[in-house]
Amino acid sequence: MDGGSGPATGPLLGPSSGPQLGARRPAYRRIVEALRRQLVSGDLPEGAVLLEGPLAALFGSSRQPVRQALAELEAEGLVRRFEGRGVLAGRAGGPCRIELTGDQVGAHALEPKADDDLYYRVERELLERALFGRFRVSELALARHHAIGRPSARELLLRARAAGLAEKRDAHWWTVPLDERRLADLYDLRFLLEPAALRLAAPALPAPVLGAARDRLSRAERRFPRLSTRELDTLEEDVHVTLLRFCPNGEFVEALARARASFVCGKHLQHMICGPDTVDPFLSEHAAILEALGRGEGDVAAKALAGHLRASRDKGCERLGRHRAGARPPPLPYIAEERSGAEASP
Repeated sequence: MDGGSGPATGPLLGPSSGPQLGARRPAYRRIVEALRRQLVSGDLPEGAVLLEGPLAALFGSSRQPVRQALAELEAEGLVRRFEGRGVLAGRAGGPCRIELTGDQVGAHALEPKADDDLYYRVERELLERALFGRFRVSELALARHHAIGRPSARELLLRARAAGLAEKRDAHWWTVPLDERRLADLYDLRFLLEPAALRLAAPALPAPVLGAARDRLSRAERRFPRLSTRELDTLEEDVHVTLLRFCPNGEFVEALARARASFVCGKHLQHMICGPDTVDPFLSEHAAILEALGRGEGDVAAKALAGHLRASRDKGCERLGRHRAGARPPPLPYIAEERSGAEASP
């Protein structure tokens, strides 16, 4: 879907939504409940190694909520420490190092939460400014602007950092500039690594994981373009993240995490520039990749992915340049419009 996603039609929460947001459960609490349910039911295998990084990716959070959740589950006796990294599921067995899926840890069973909708709004606000340079972001002002607590604001910025849109320098948050050169560089990284990672992952892909991705794509094709931001994100995750996690070369997967900003950019630029009625061929491109994998043709799937990325790069850079040539977004109270000297240049 890179550079060519459909309209972001999901609901967005504004400053007036403060009372509801203040009452929502912390991210770690939802992770605790999901993991507890899977552990008690036995859907999460005994002895499976649970690592903060992969769990954070599956739940769409930073590591801190996962760390809190695992600590609580350890206190309950549902997970246990061992000599290696992470914790072990259950009270016996293992260590069993398997690639866990969102279904196994209960991530896909979570109900959509208001904080996800708020994050999409903040994500877009940060991206719109990052396209024009490096700006300082105030955590406290972000909390006040969206009527949320300071910890919740920090969590939003941590998620933005994982997406490559924000960074912390000298105790201050900043947007990470995203111009045509950086976007092209991110796509070059993906073009080199994603097809190779998919080729290696293809023989190890569990049939249920691939089947679930194909089912979601089929449902999306029937409803396109009336898809929410969350649905588009899921389609993106399926092809460019979830399937690639089965690559046995962990260095590929780790390196690809740096390219996250290119996903975010494509998703929002489609809506910002092309409007809600534009239909791009990304669904058919994703379908070609998944169908090849379903036939056991890893090389064919990798070539289809390479072609998809090449088209997405050209389209994304063109759209980004067109947007940067237009008017700057209006000021926001939590993003400083005064840029800092040499750091202002993308």
